[in-house]
Amino acid sequence: MSLTASPRLVKGGLVILAPGGGAVRRTIALQYNPDTLTRSYQVQGIGGDGGGERAQPFRLKGPAIESIKLDAEIDATDQLEFPDSHANTVAFGIAPQLAALEALVNPGVDELLAIASQSASGTLEIIPPEAPLALFIWSASRVVPVRVTELSITEEAFDPALNPLRAKVSLGLRVMSTDDLGFTHKGGTIFLGHLRARESLANLTGGATLASLGIGNLP
Repeated sequence: MSLTASPRLVKGGLVILAPGGGAVRRTIALQYNPDTLTRSYQVQGIGGDGGGERAQPFRLKGPAIESIKLDAEIDATDQLEFPDSHANTVAFGIAPQLAALEALVNPGVDELLAIASQSASGTLEIIPPEAPLALFIWSASRVVPVRVTELSITEEAFDPALNPLRAKVSLGLRVMSTDDLGFTHKGGTIFLGHLRARESLANLTGGATLASLGIGNLP
């Protein structure tokens, strides 16, 4: 029996489902987990500003709008070390991985052609089809529906055929909440599960005492 001192590394990534939250279409795992992940929140609230004749208590009218940003690296070095097992990397470098990310921000060709056909036939209003549902996964306890708001790719090294071998990817995501998807949509259900998991985590912090804040009693 062989033992290793290195723990099994869980990778972050994206899972792409059919529109509406159907079958899994593609799984995109980050080759290397980024060192940092930035999350920002835009609070959705009303009241508490005192702008009218009478100030109103502050109320949360919906989930905060959460944005996620991360920088990832993709490198063909590991695969090219064993070329017999990675024929696609030898032929195309990391272009397939980059193309999978680019597909997150582009409609499919068939969808574009369908819209063009409807336009040519005189359809007055053309509603684009619902996009596939993307899930951002950062461990089993953090699975959220997202849409890509920003994608930039910096290719840094190439093979003799100009296939990219190394790249840095900046990815911006907006978490899709029940305000965006509704309560019956698969993504809305997943968001509620995420929010409930965060509430459970918050309950594990333990309670600080008033004394730790330098007071004995509240006014």
